[in-house]
Amino acid sequence: MSNKYIDKEELEPETTTRSKPDGKKSKGSKTVTQILSGDFLTREFVIENLGFIFYIMLLLLLLVAKGYYVKQVSDNVIKTETELDEIVSDYVELKARFQEETSRGNLVKKLEGSGLIESIEPPKVIRVKQEKD
Repeated sequence: MSNKYIDKEELEPETTTRSKPDGKKSKGSKTVTQILSGDFLTREFVIENLGFIFYIMLLLLLLVAKGYYVKQVSDNVIKTETELDEIVSDYVELKARFQEETSRGNLVKKLEGSGLIESIEPPKVIRVKQEKD
């Protein structure tokens, strides 16, 4: 079996044309033409269901708006979490510094110059008995 060159002029006209033999356009190309030209908007079906079409368009608009709103809320949550992490780290740092400054050894050193001394005796608890009425 060898490949032969076939001249287009020798072929039958039916094999070269892509449209229907009676000259009509296919249904798919007719539909595309109507959509591009806008003729489908004047059909009775579209006019009768115009309210429903507007309702569907409104729902699609709300869907897009919801997407933008969710994105904005997500960004705000991430920003707030970042700020909270910074505040928590500042709190931990300040708490550690406060505990270091108020440790027993540091307080004794700071109070030596004022004449106060550390008590060696443990504190005593004084309990008062209350009379029952």
